[in-house]
Amino acid sequence: MTNTWLITNVRPHAGPRADGCVDVSIAAGRIAAIGPNLPREPGVTVEDGAGALLLPGFVEGHTHLDKTLWGMDWYRNEVGPKLTDRIENERRYRAESGHDAGAQSLALARAFLQAGTTRLRTHVDIDTDAGLRYLDGVLATRDALRDVLDMQIVAFPQSGVLRRPGTDALLARALQAGADVLGALDPALIDGDPVASLNLSFELAQRYDKPIDIHLHEPGELGAFTLGLLLDRVEALGMQGRVVVSHAFCLGALPEPARDALLERLADLRVALLTTAPSSTPVPPLKACLQRGVTLFGGNDGIRDTWTPYGSPDMLERAMLIAMRYGLRRDDDLALAFDCVSSVAAHACGFSEYGLHQGARADLVLVAADTLAHALVARPPRKLVVAHGRIVARDGVCVEDLIEH
Repeated sequence: MTNTWLITNVRPHAGPRADGCVDVSIAAGRIAAIGPNLPREPGVTVEDGAGALLLPGFVEGHTHLDKTLWGMDWYRNEVGPKLTDRIENERRYRAESGHDAGAQSLALARAFLQAGTTRLRTHVDIDTDAGLRYLDGVLATRDALRDVLDMQIVAFPQSGVLRRPGTDALLARALQAGADVLGALDPALIDGDPVASLNLSFELAQRYDKPIDIHLHEPGELGAFTLGLLLDRVEALGMQGRVVVSHAFCLGALPEPARDALLERLADLRVALLTTAPSSTPVPPLKACLQRGVTLFGGNDGIRDTWTPYGSPDMLERAMLIAMRYGLRRDDDLALAFDCVSSVAAHACGFSEYGLHQGARADLVLVAADTLAHALVARPPRKLVVAHGRIVARDGVCVEDLIEH
């Protein structure tokens, strides 16, 4: 594929020509022009879109590439019901099996690319037993795919920052080694001291000038209390727009007045929420968030690991699950679910130059579907996936020579 080329005869999923066909001119990895009947310059490669639906590359807002067992033999899950059971079971399995975070993260990242994801945020365990071994593996994957996949790495303390001495020093090393974001976990339930835990996390984030993405599983009033403490620090330290709260189950279980007061603060401080839209756990209310200007986006969480047999690198599937969890049925409401794994996710994670417009990076997906809603429900094989202006998958199969280094 040449550096300048043209995709013809595609239908944008939104906009004034949603019902008509356009062409997309790509040059130097960017969208040079988009519109009907673009000129065919001599010598320029032309790819016929054959009337396919044109989508932007998908965004995975929250996954754990380092943990996955993708492509491996089936893992028999007999873990106990508590969060700490899952944490300790995973630590034991990874230590005993020699789980290779580099090879496994590469396998799942390639599967994401094949299904149309071109930007991705992954949490990586920083562990006092394994040190930075898992981070090193995912850093190698990020480097191997750097030309076709934008990957943000969150340095994630899976056991909290206080319970295992030395975790804070390892997190500092991880941020220096290339992690983009500081992670955190349940300051009250896991660390047992939300004030000390949050103080340590925010001090680290400020010292290394990194944003924060915190897992907050804490339920009801306890979660609301922790969330309030977190928002106090965002406000006091001027970290507006630099914090994501993942899961935030408490917001799905609070009385509306208490919930809405927190939503108002979240919107005012530009703190975004990430949901995986689990089927059996309270979730932040999508439409209440939209009404108040709170950014809510989506992700898978773990995919085929010791925690869960579920998950898929297909973000159209995740968008459909988000739509189902929130009871979305109208075509325009299904578009809101797609926003959670595309434009809203890109904004929340800070991925720039995103979208289907002139000057945006050329991250494109073609599918055989009538409409966006149809694409989410049917999830057809990707006819073409373009990342950074290069074809990386065709008819559901990776183009090997473009992502091997």
